[in-house]
Amino acid sequence: MATLQVDVVSAEEAIFTGEAKFVALPGEAGELGILPGHTPLISRIRPGIVKVTRTDGTEESIFVAGGILEVQPGMVTVLVDTAIRAGDLDEARAEEARKKAEEALRNAKDRADIAQVEAELAMLTAEVHAARLLKGKSSSH
Repeated sequence: MATLQVDVVSAEEAIFTGEAKFVALPGEAGELGILPGHTPLISRIRPGIVKVTRTDGTEESIFVAGGILEVQPGMVTVLVDTAIRAGDLDEARAEEARKKAEEALRNAKDRADIAQVEAELAMLTAEVHAARLLKGKSSSH
């Protein structure tokens, strides 16, 4: 069976390294699905969930706050600033941080502050959404 070497790396650590038969992630222009033999590609990725299907059929879900994807023959590399394994996502913490970011946005005065808070708010909103999706998925199995 053809496989892919998959590396998901954040600024802090290697989140996932291993062999897989499929990778799905939120590309800049929409969802991307990568199988062994995929055409080489470099793309930005949006905040969302990277799903890695291992060779044994089990799935690893990782929330990413955006980043860069590189696909080479037999290899997928996902480089991100922030990545959180599905099991480590905390919906309540992310929701609280999102509310604080909304308050900061209401109080922001200059454009640089507003842009920074809006970017943080978008990432936290995606994190809350990912936590809810993954929680719903795990409770239905």
